[in-house]
Amino acid sequence: MSSSLVRDLRAVLPADRVVDDPDVLEGYRTDQTRLPSGTPAVLVRPRSTDEVVACMRVAHAAKVPVVARGAGSGLAGAANAVDGCIVLSLAAMDSILEIDPPNRLAVVQPGVVTQTLRNAVAGHGLFYPPDPGSVELSTIGGNVSTNAGGMCCVKYGVTGDFVLGLEVVLADGEVLRTGRRTVKGVVGYDLSRLFVGSEGTLGVVTEITLALRPSPPGNATVVATFPRLEDAGRAISAVVAAGFVPSLLEVLDRASLEALDQATNMGLGGPAAMLLAQSDAADAVGEVAAMARLFKEHGADGVAETDDPEEGNQLLAARRLAYFALERLGDMIIDDVAVPRSRLAELIRRIETVAADTGLTIATVGHAGDGNLHPNIIYDATDPDSTRAAWHAFDAILETTLELGGTVTGEHGVGLLKRAWSGRELGDVSTRVHAAVKDALDPQHLLNPGKLLP
Repeated sequence: MSSSLVRDLRAVLPADRVVDDPDVLEGYRTDQTRLPSGTPAVLVRPRSTDEVVACMRVAHAAKVPVVARGAGSGLAGAANAVDGCIVLSLAAMDSILEIDPPNRLAVVQPGVVTQTLRNAVAGHGLFYPPDPGSVELSTIGGNVSTNAGGMCCVKYGVTGDFVLGLEVVLADGEVLRTGRRTVKGVVGYDLSRLFVGSEGTLGVVTEITLALRPSPPGNATVVATFPRLEDAGRAISAVVAAGFVPSLLEVLDRASLEALDQATNMGLGGPAAMLLAQSDAADAVGEVAAMARLFKEHGADGVAETDDPEEGNQLLAARRLAYFALERLGDMIIDDVAVPRSRLAELIRRIETVAADTGLTIATVGHAGDGNLHPNIIYDATDPDSTRAAWHAFDAILETTLELGGTVTGEHGVGLLKRAWSGRELGDVSTRVHAAVKDALDPQHLLNPGKLLP
């Protein structure tokens, strides 16, 4: 079957687009997780929508599963291969097709790296706000697939809030266009929203039309340290309750700060928590000063403010290094949960309890301004007891999150990692509706099988 599949693909695609070298295929089996993966039959690297159409028609006729992927920077196993599949890498479809300043939009192929787009539109006085932690690596197509967020979400929203329209190749090779370029548009169902966050289970996105914002005038930054993690949680709630909308509001706990200090020698170790807030409002300095006062009122024992953009960027760079620093501590399950912001302090407290009960280090960082935390569970994968404790902690945190009215993933997606939990959050009726949509668009269940839905 594998040889005939490769032959059929090479009959309709340029020779360099189809790769069956086992050593190359090995590098396309998984994303950044250690979750199970299969062995793909072939890798296809298209450069146009027409080539994606050709691939999907072959797959549909042969009833072969297709797993689409971007940069492979995902953290939930959504891009992991299944046995005998076609891995469809969209990384080579990396053209910015249009930047339209008067209408504040851009049209891109899915393989465009997020930071590349941000840099390109900045030259036109425009701003593309979504900035996932992997902004220098992740692609727009992958961001759309998982509805990725990032540090700016608290003010600007997630990827889906900027998607105006999509071009999607369906399971049988048909091409669907969704959305519009206008500010308003209410004809029919919002199909763009349907595909955003669908993790490649409904179609292959080949073109994205994105809304842009005017570049903000500048920013100011405040950093505060706290002797207790729960005090930091209360300070976050106070900022939200006061009506401030910072452009970012991040939290790092003691374990994260110590790991960063070991990796960078920045002198961050010691506090139980650090909050990093930034404002790009017209009166950024005034908003930062007001947030600094709230931090002090809620137990901060160190507060520093700056309106120097370079200093602010250095602090953000340190925050982005958190995951890399934590990897030095051992094996890690990177969690991703979100709760109503009013319950954030309670979630932080209960994560501390889970860490104490399991005897594991759980280093928490996150986008505190929108209630989205990343508890990183550190363990030893060679030790069965440590591994069992880690997955027990993982389940306990998800259970707690649902109890607090939250969601089991705020931005990383479901993939394989949380597939068993998606049904619990969605409920029976919603799960049934999801399954009906899947059956309608992919009746043979060829698109990224075994992901997202329970």
